[in-house]
Amino acid sequence: MTRVLIPSQLHSYTGGVSAVEAEGTTIETVLRDLDRRFPGIRFRVVDEQDRVRRHMRLFVGREPATDVRAALREGDELLIFGALSGG
Repeated sequence: MTRVLIPSQLHSYTGGVSAVEAEGTTIETVLRDLDRRFPGIRFRVVDEQDRVRRHMRLFVGREPATDVRAALREGDELLIFGALSGG
């Protein structure tokens, strides 16, 4: 299982929960598991071409992850982070 930290802007999908457990051996399979339980959350993180949306950031532990095909190991922590922007 992978612990997934959910940013506040996606809490409406998880019923206000900020951390959940998900199954999968890649970021993609973890996101699909999340989407099965929290419909619509995956589309907020990745686009139709399975690319991380430009306003979202993913980290595995402390390392940035840009490819949803990146492997995860048992006990990894996936952080989904909403990038801030403005002018």
